[in-house]
Amino acid sequence: MCALEEIELALDEVEAMRLTDIEDLYQAEAAERMGVSRQTLGNIIARAHKKVALAIMHGKALRISSVAAPTAAVACETESAV
Repeated sequence: MCALEEIELALDEVEAMRLTDIEDLYQAEAAERMGVSRQTLGNIIARAHKKVALAIMHGKALRISSVAAPTAAVACETESAV
């Protein structure tokens, strides 16, 4: 069997999809549960859906990361701390 190329899903992407796609929560409620803004949650979901679609359409494996992807807010806090 040949090795498949992988696309990595971060934990926050998996959790955002679980809350909105499986638990059927509105984005505002899912965002509150994750401790992020609704806009950030929307960005996380869009990124996750794109990765899943690419994996399906191009026959790639999905790998779930052991860490969450940094959000824009975290990246900004990190940059301002430097």
